[in-house]
Amino acid sequence: MSERVRRRVVVRGFVQGVFFRDSTRREATRRGVAGWVSNRPDGAVEAVFEGSPADVAALVEFSSRGPRGADVREVSVSEEPPEELSGFEVR
Repeated sequence: MSERVRRRVVVRGFVQGVFFRDSTRREATRRGVAGWVSNRPDGAVEAVFEGSPADVAALVEFSSRGPRGADVREVSVSEEPPEELSGFEVR
C-alpha cells in the first residue's frame, strides 16, 4: 500500500456561505482523498484530509484559495497520524 498522510486545516476569512464545504468535498472526491469538512462556530472552516501526499497537498493548496467568492485570510495546517478514513463527508 502506498504512503498515506493526514492533515488538519483551519481556514479563516470569508469562508462560510460561499460553498467552501461542498467545493472541498468535490475536490477531495475527485482526488480520492478521505476525510471531512465542517463550518466552525467561530466562522472558520475546518477539514481533515487523508490520502496520498500529493493529493493531500493539493487539497491543502485548494484550501488556501477556496472556491470563487471566498476570501481566505489564514490557513493553519497540522500533521496528524492517519486513521485510515474512507469517503469524504460534509459535517
